[in-house]
Amino acid sequence: MTERPTYIAFEGAEACGKSTQAALLAESIDALLTRETGGTEIGARIRAILHDVTVGHLDARAEAMLTAADRAQHIAQVVRPALDGGRQVVSDRSVYSSLAYQGYGRRLDLDEIRRLNRWATGDLWPDVVVFLDVPEEVSAQRLSGRALDRFEAAGDDFHDRVLAGFRTMAAEDPAHWITIDAIGSIDAVAMAIREALAERDVR
Repeated sequence: MTERPTYIAFEGAEACGKSTQAALLAESIDALLTRETGGTEIGARIRAILHDVTVGHLDARAEAMLTAADRAQHIAQVVRPALDGGRQVVSDRSVYSSLAYQGYGRRLDLDEIRRLNRWATGDLWPDVVVFLDVPEEVSAQRLSGRALDRFEAAGDDFHDRVLAGFRTMAAEDPAHWITIDAIGSIDAVAMAIREALAERDVR
């Protein structure tokens, strides 16, 4: 669907299964697997701050700029070189997570988040977004009983806004987004993803 190799991003709320499914897809199509935040050595340091539950009073704008800084390094060091070298990229999260988490979730201006991240990425956005949609109660059940990071431990209202944001973006841009019902087995969800991508000639 593009002349260069395809840049595929997996998105979704907490505990939707995107890390598992991103890894399975990358292996099946021999793509480079990476992630945001933390897909580079520098990004790993930024991620440690962002996900640390002991980091209190982090301003929403500071959070947005930290995620954009991670993304700028990630695109420059990992994603763009892979695409330029002829290899497909599968990323666990992308710029759309900033729109969902800092935009819809933290209620920052969406246009400002877009402008910040266009600059950070050199306007390189995913070609295809695989949105793993799970109900709020399923996410909560999957998270129960485990140690939560700073984002996972945010309140239910925040997570409701994030999920609503993902659903809104998917509905508004069906040319780039694929929505997958992700409450089935790992194998069933993986098959649904591959079939949906094949329909768009991504293999």
